[in-house]
Amino acid sequence: MQEPDGFREFVASRSRALTRTAWLLTGDWFAAEDLVQTSLAKTWPRWERLVQDGAPELYVRRVMINTYATWWRRRWRHEVATQDLPDAVDRDDVYAQVDLRSVLSAALAGLPNRQRATIVLRFMDDLTEAQTAEVLGCSIGTVKSQTAKALTHLRHYPGLSVASWEAQRHD
Repeated sequence: MQEPDGFREFVASRSRALTRTAWLLTGDWFAAEDLVQTSLAKTWPRWERLVQDGAPELYVRRVMINTYATWWRRRWRHEVATQDLPDAVDRDDVYAQVDLRSVLSAALAGLPNRQRATIVLRFMDDLTEAQTAEVLGCSIGTVKSQTAKALTHLRHYPGLSVASWEAQRHD
């Protein structure tokens, strides 16, 4: 089978963004790369039709979400951290950024799959509510409600609240 026109260019230009999305979903670079590769392999046979429809990236993202959900149901959930992170983090410290990413990753991992996918697509990938709804195959209202629930959870997650950052600044 011959490679579809534009597929290679799409992969070259969008694979970094797709891998970032996959990492935010899986929390693991190797799993993220596998997720992107699997999604692209599933998309490849339909590529010409997707380009004609005008939204190949949204379709690839939808395939990623569906594949991730399937993997999540089947796979072992990995180890769970048992130690708490240190309380004080200096915002200006380069290492603080790494710590914040770690806390954010843990907070995202604590969300249900649909809420996590909604947050990743809306805020990390900067998709509109309509685009997110299209990728997830749901209504805009569902995107809004899942986003609100996820943000409520994230606001109360230890280490992510504005109050905890303000308290750390004055320490």
